[in-house]
Amino acid sequence: MEKRTYRSSGAAVSLLGLGCMRLPKVSPDKEDIDLAAAQEMVDYAYAHGVNYFDTAYVYHGGTSERFIGPALKKYPRDSYLLATKMPGWDLTCREDAVKIFEEQLANCQVDYFDFYLCHSLSESNYRKYKDLGVIDYLDEQKKAGRIRRLGFSFHATLPILEEVLTWYPWDFAQIQLNYLDWTAQKAKEQYEILTSRGLPVIVMEPVRGGALADPCPESNRIFQEAAPGRSPASWAIRYAASLPGVLTVLSGMSNMEQLRDNVATMEAFSPLSPVDHAVVEKALEAYKRHVTIPCTGCRYCMDCPAGVDIPLMFKLYNEYAVTREKGDYKKALAQAPEGALMHSCVACGVCMSHCPQSIRIPEELAKIRDKVDSWKK
Repeated sequence: MEKRTYRSSGAAVSLLGLGCMRLPKVSPDKEDIDLAAAQEMVDYAYAHGVNYFDTAYVYHGGTSERFIGPALKKYPRDSYLLATKMPGWDLTCREDAVKIFEEQLANCQVDYFDFYLCHSLSESNYRKYKDLGVIDYLDEQKKAGRIRRLGFSFHATLPILEEVLTWYPWDFAQIQLNYLDWTAQKAKEQYEILTSRGLPVIVMEPVRGGALADPCPESNRIFQEAAPGRSPASWAIRYAASLPGVLTVLSGMSNMEQLRDNVATMEAFSPLSPVDHAVVEKALEAYKRHVTIPCTGCRYCMDCPAGVDIPLMFKLYNEYAVTREKGDYKKALAQAPEGALMHSCVACGVCMSHCPQSIRIPEELAKIRDKVDSWKK
């Protein structure tokens, strides 16, 4: 297994990390972990050189920590690296953090965590970690040896990232990074900000929750022609791992097939070449075409007799179709003039006679309307 060294400490970290958020489950509609199947995956990963295991207080309805601790108990404590996270959204005071941290040590049956994170810093919760004294408490635990490295995972804007980096001399940061979010979610800028400060980057969602394991038939064909037998997921994993500032790439694998594929990718890891990057870009463009409406924003369809801002509606939808960020999409629609929304369409069809892309505009607007309305039910 390819390994990278954490700063100057000499700690060797496997380039593939086992994320414990999507472990095999007893049934699809419940969070109960299939303990036997999950243990088999942990043992296979460990046997093939994976030494980084990432869990969190809330994963699998609170049972992920209670699984992974005993699952790793058979192995020497200094042979693996365990990471977990403090759930800021659950905190109302410093004492909450104290209680949760002690519970986490008990859940995982360990005396210390190798990597510990302030979990999911976002616009709604990021200041709680500082204002409630949680960072100060975690720093105390680090000085006591119960946390070896302190960092954070991030889901917010670049200005917030800049602010967070002034709070504490962080040891690392974890961000969502993949070839889609490199631009769609500003992963590139986040990565560059962190690495410019010398912070090792841990990657989450390299396959975007599985979306990039099977992006679309055309993308899959492009990948297959470029490297027969290599899975689309392996391209996504290699994309993230090819960045020099990345310490490890976490994959939330749900079955042995996914684990074997990812392990094989990292055991014989080869960074993406310029030719490979071109393949990824070609596959990404095919994916975007597959999920989006082919509007170029030419505005030949305007003005709409009913007042719909057709190019705007398609633009906002296309951004959502690529990122799947429902909250951002709702916010953007709320900021648009009410009469400009797709709901104002009367299906008169005047717009279609002017569209150079031959888009069936009323039908597409109706589909968007129905999708948005379904979220209110």
